Amino acid sequence: MEESIRTLMDAFSRQRILVIGDIMLDRFIWGSVSRISPEAPVPVVEVQRESFYPGGAANVARNLTPFEPTVDLIGLIGGDDNGRLLREVLTENGIGVNHLIEIPEFTTISKTRVVARHQQVVRIDRERRTRPTAEQIERLTSELASVAPELDGLIIEDYGKGLVTQELVDAICAIARDAGVKVTVDPNPKNPIRWAGVSTVKPNRIEAFQEAGVEDTHDERPPLEDPALREVGDRLLEKWESEHVLITLGEQGMLLVSRETEPFHIPTMAQEVFDVSGAGDTAIAVFTLALCAGADPRMAARLSNQASGIVVGKLGTAPIEKAELEKALEKSAG
Repeated sequence: MEESIRTLMDAFSRQRILVIGDIMLDRFIWGSVSRISPEAPVPVVEVQRESFYPGGAANVARNLTPFEPTVDLIGLIGGDDNGRLLREVLTENGIGVNHLIEIPEFTTISKTRVVARHQQVVRIDRERRTRPTAEQIERLTSELASVAPELDGLIIEDYGKGLVTQELVDAICAIARDAGVKVTVDPNPKNPIRWAGVSTVKPNRIEAFQEAGVEDTHDERPPLEDPALREVGDRLLEKWESEHVLITLGEQGMLLVSRETEPFHIPTMAQEVFDVSGAGDTAIAVFTLALCAGADPRMAARLSNQASGIVVGKLGTAPIEKAELEKALEKSAG
């Protein structure tokens, strides 16, 4: 591994990153299937075990913890059983919970996945999409303002569940700007937001084309030779007024579009795609951490792409481990 990358990764543990967005509890029910129900044409899953993980914006935070920075989380959580369980899961994963806003009547968002023989049988969602009230926005921004001077980076994670509004984003960006904090964004195409003032916005290919209003012909030409993709990058830089747009391209890797440099393509590092769950969370987490640790955007994108390539080879929302990333970087350098 290059000495400069080793030094950079050593700096990861000295960063303090905060994630704000739609927080969820991911529940996995693992079992086996040997017969079909006599009551309906559905498989009967014999449960063997259950697992609980941070989900949504909390999964982004979880992808930061293996690198040992200080990680905090801001969002809404209910006073229900899932809310209490989520607090426990976050604490077990080393994620700060002191800035969560508990709303008694709020339904903690949860996603339950039933998995048998490495195949997802069904997913059960518990959620109620609601926009934050003026009082809740004030409480959320007050929590952010209390820690902003100590932060290096802030990730806004929009899963489209209602928390991320223009009013909240404008307040977040103002606080971050005054504190000199880098802001990155994982957007949701169903929630049009002006991201003026943020460092980087990270859409996937489908989201990018939707946001730019450009038809995707899917002709699979190399990204730097794809005029439609180049047009999308330019349009989004203008629309979002961000410094960079990082477009994840699946099997084609990533494309970093910046204001003052030519587009930069990073080929995929994935050897085998087993499960894409959480790959976008890994991408924004590692990119932001590298950027805050002193990497230039191209190096941050390279590390982010490498990490995402590892995660898609895992089942479920398993995060990247530091040793895995170091090993992969050494292999690619060799």
